[in-house]
Amino acid sequence: MAVRIRLTRLGRKKKPFYRIIVADSECPRDGKFLDILGTYDPLQDPAVIKVDNEKLQDWMGKGALPTTTVKSLLKKAATGE
Repeated sequence: MAVRIRLTRLGRKKKPFYRIIVADSECPRDGKFLDILGTYDPLQDPAVIKVDNEKLQDWMGKGALPTTTVKSLLKKAATGE
């Protein structure tokens, strides 16, 4: 079972809001997940990224790999952009 850290979409039509989740790589985008690590709101100016770093380090220590999108969001959250 390959575990990925990725986004799942919430919100209304034309008003996206995302959760940063940990899920099996074979599950659908909005399907079952293992844990919620944070949120991403692209509609705020600037975009708001909230991440529970303790949970993130725990899951990455267990072998979970972030997708390219999540990796770039985590980099932005770390630099404070």
